[in-house]
Formats: sequence, structure tokens, C-alpha cells
Amino acid sequence: MRTDISKINEQTPASGLTEGMQIFAGGTSRAFNTGEWRTNTPVYVAENCKQCLLCCPVCPDGAIPFRDGRRQDFDYLHCKGCGICAKVCPFDAIVMKEGIEP
Repeated sequence: MRTDISKINEQTPASGLTEGMQIFAGGTSRAFNTGEWRTNTPVYVAENCKQCLLCCPVCPDGAIPFRDGRRQDFDYLHCKGCGICAKVCPFDAIVMKEGIEP
């Protein structure tokens, strides 16, 4: 049995889910706001940013959007606060803050 995530909610009985809630479909991360899982939060320091965009491809959650060759602020609905972006930033344009609020 495979779980169809478009048909589940808080009222779905356990018998209607796969063991371990395994989801086999791709592209499902947009359906779940996982930002509340984080214990640390990256803060974007725009004045330090040189727009090198090194942070964007290393984010495992795709939580650093960019448009027209410029990075935008974090997508806090999906950022899990891993800190990889802060480690790769050579300009200290990303600092990690304890807690879930930026």
C-alpha cells in the first residue's frame, strides 16, 4: 500500500497509512511546512551579502529562493535550521540564531 498524501489529514486512521508513513511520490516537500522542526534559525544579513549564491544550491530543503540572479530571504516555512548555508557563506551574510524565530 502507498500513501496518497493528497488524501490524508489529521483525521486519517492509522490503517489508511503505510508503515512508517513511507511516501514514495516525489515532489512532496511543498505540501509540508517543516520549518517548525528547527531549533536554530538562519538570519540573512543583506548588507554583508555579495550575491555569490553559494548558499542556494547547498540548502537541502531549497529554502533559499533566488530570482533574477539574486537571493531572497529564507523560506522559513521549509527551513529546518541545519546551518549548512551559514558554513558555506564566505561573507558572514548568514548567522545562526538559537530558536525558531528569525
